[in-house]
Amino acid sequence: MKNKVEKQVEIAAPVAKVWGALTDSGKFGAWFRVKLEGPFVAGEVSRGYITWPGYEHIRWVATVKEIVPEKLFSFTWHPYAVDPGMDYSKEEPTLVEFRLEATAKGTRVTVTESGFDKVPEARRAEAFRMNEGGWTQQVKNLEEYVLAAK
Repeated sequence: MKNKVEKQVEIAAPVAKVWGALTDSGKFGAWFRVKLEGPFVAGEVSRGYITWPGYEHIRWVATVKEIVPEKLFSFTWHPYAVDPGMDYSKEEPTLVEFRLEATAKGTRVTVTESGFDKVPEARRAEAFRMNEGGWTQQVKNLEEYVLAAK
């Protein structure tokens, strides 16, 4: 089993515009489909609710790790934590990293989620499978959002 998910997308937009879509919590919420309670702050917990149809009961809880302007945005979270009756807080979270680099066409975004080997075995394969597919969709959502934004 793989330990990490990695997706890449090249967006025909300047790094600054893509960076804003990633790190402005309102813009992030629009494409990621989550209603966040406040801004992203390194070292602090970000909270909110998922707004994907059928998943509105799911709380968003992520700890912002690093914000390196126009280069790296990262957070930790519990992958595919969709059972509201389960306490995931005892599990080791995975690390999600968004890395940006300027290209001739605009901006390359590399999204990596690592640490699946630390997810409890009983839910590891499902969490990996769901997040692998989830990130495929989310990089499309990010690109569509950035290209549609004025």
